[in-house]
Amino acid sequence: MGEWFALLAALSFASSNVMVKKGTTPQSRENGAFLSILLTAVISGIFFLGAGWFNGFPDFTSEGMLWFALAGVLTSFIGRILLFNSIQHLGSVRASAIKRLNPFFTVMIGILFLQETLTSFIILGMVLIFGSTVVLVGESLANWRNAKKEIAAAIEPSSPPQRRLVAKDLWKLIASLGYVYGIVSALAYSVGYVVRKQGLTEIPDPFFGTLLGAIVGMLIFGLISLFKEANRRSIISTFTEFKPWLFGAGVATSLGQIFYFIALQYSGVSQVALIASTDVILTIFLSAWVFKTQEGITRTVILASLVAMTGAGFIALGS
Repeated sequence: MGEWFALLAALSFASSNVMVKKGTTPQSRENGAFLSILLTAVISGIFFLGAGWFNGFPDFTSEGMLWFALAGVLTSFIGRILLFNSIQHLGSVRASAIKRLNPFFTVMIGILFLQETLTSFIILGMVLIFGSTVVLVGESLANWRNAKKEIAAAIEPSSPPQRRLVAKDLWKLIASLGYVYGIVSALAYSVGYVVRKQGLTEIPDPFFGTLLGAIVGMLIFGLISLFKEANRRSIISTFTEFKPWLFGAGVATSLGQIFYFIALQYSGVSQVALIASTDVILTIFLSAWVFKTQEGITRTVILASLVAMTGAGFIALGS
């Protein structure tokens, strides 16, 4: 049964990836990140109350709540927002491939801080994941170089101030293309999962952990909105405009987290991680054949996605 829930989690995450891209463009001022966090709080809260009503509520400890709150900062706020930014600028397929860095960072954290040992499978998996990321970034760098040459040729007769202005805009374009967002998001999620695991040892209720983490993410988002107009606009838009693609993405992300936790209750971590890593392939399928999005799915992207998924599988087998 756990394997089926893991597959449902992968399908949910893949659907969310594509719907975020379907509902945004790189120029969009709103990508649904706050809406997603809000929906996670609502849906996990319903599951928490329902499970507690029938099975009883867990004993709450201050240490467990602190772990869950910290996990919320890392996953519901930093990880979720940067993941949505990455999808918005890179597209669902490339962002999903970059997201495969999660097990890479998780292994590194385990080695550096938890005294875990390396196996040949884990080393091979890490090499494959890192290599797939390098391939994707290398392809984009080549495209950026070509674009830079075209822009440089177009502004050659321009004055120095105009050249500096165009160069500045070009750098903004490169910086906003999503790879930095995706890599930092993967790191935040990896640390957050380790922290959440600590919380579960104190309060063995994944629904409560997800709920508390989402509430913390919403509070931080709201606090930043006092100083940042984009956050205020996002909050207002959440309650005044209905955007079906972003709403669907929020629901899919929330269900994906819940399915993932349920899968862990029935199956081992390795099996769940291996099946959940198929969200890369499912994202390609949904993007190309179901939602008909134009993301430039090249052979390089497909190859890198397959290599990243294979690497995640090796890490799962070696864990």
